Amino acid sequence: MATKWGICSAGKISHDFTVALKTLLPEDHQVVAVAARKLEDAQEFAKRHNIPRAYGSYEELARDPDIDVVYIGVIHPYHLSTSLLFTNAKKNVLCEKPLAMNTKEVREILESAKKNDVFLMEAVWSRFFPASVEIRRLLAQGEVGEVKMVRADFCIPVVNVRRSVDKTLGGGATLDLGIYCLQFMCMVFNGEKPECIQAMGTCYETGTDETTVVTLKFSNNRMAVLTFSSALKLTNEAIVVGTKGVIRIPEHMWCPTALEVNGKVTEYPVPEPYLPLNFPNSTGMRYEAEEVRQCLLKGLKESTTMSHADSLLLAELEDEVRRQVGVVYSQDSQ
Repeated sequence: MATKWGICSAGKISHDFTVALKTLLPEDHQVVAVAARKLEDAQEFAKRHNIPRAYGSYEELARDPDIDVVYIGVIHPYHLSTSLLFTNAKKNVLCEKPLAMNTKEVREILESAKKNDVFLMEAVWSRFFPASVEIRRLLAQGEVGEVKMVRADFCIPVVNVRRSVDKTLGGGATLDLGIYCLQFMCMVFNGEKPECIQAMGTCYETGTDETTVVTLKFSNNRMAVLTFSSALKLTNEAIVVGTKGVIRIPEHMWCPTALEVNGKVTEYPVPEPYLPLNFPNSTGMRYEAEEVRQCLLKGLKESTTMSHADSLLLAELEDEVRRQVGVVYSQDSQ
């Protein structure tokens, strides 16, 4: 039986996710409906992707009895309301990252999923790439010894994208880009909480962070240094330094298709898309989609690779970084 998907929002990321789903076997994954706030947008999306049903409201999608799981691709200030809409409708959910605007909202979403006994996962797609699976294997088997330092940066100039700087749209480098560096660090340190966090940053006039540098200290003198910026272009690499070697992800650390381990490079190419994509390597979203299918087949309510505890830790780190840099959203006072 195929896993039947509903797509919530007809934006750029939903387009890429739907293209990624088409790289998987049709007997395993089917998109049966799409919803947008305007029916015309949903109809245009459905026509482009050959989806049988189009809805002009998210509520109609929530009422569709044929859907096994909903992919939420709305912008993050709306993650709370849409996630609650679908979990309360007893729908399984894969919600784009960040799961919500702050820890309080994340807790609310997780509690609703638990109360309604549905599967829920934050769509941290990076964790499911074959390169990420290999990193976890290398670390588990001690291939590079004890990890002493993690470095990651995700810096791309997107100042011209209004969503990246507008506070009402959830703009800011931490929630947009920094989440990838933070989640990578959390994955390497296996969900351990840091002992100390120091964050410094610069902000736009809008009150969202432009460039942020975070230094974190973990037990046994292990360190991490993360840099994210929506104004600068940096190497966009990630490095794990251990007592016996080094793992390096070249550019595109957030969607890795190559891995260098002690100087030896291995390629992990993603499938070609059948339609043009909005973002690099987006067909790699197929891996998180397959994870959802496997979890549903096993009757699981969360993924062990990107668990509810992982999402909570990520939200707590994002909140602390924002607090130190001075980025406050309206959702923080609600």
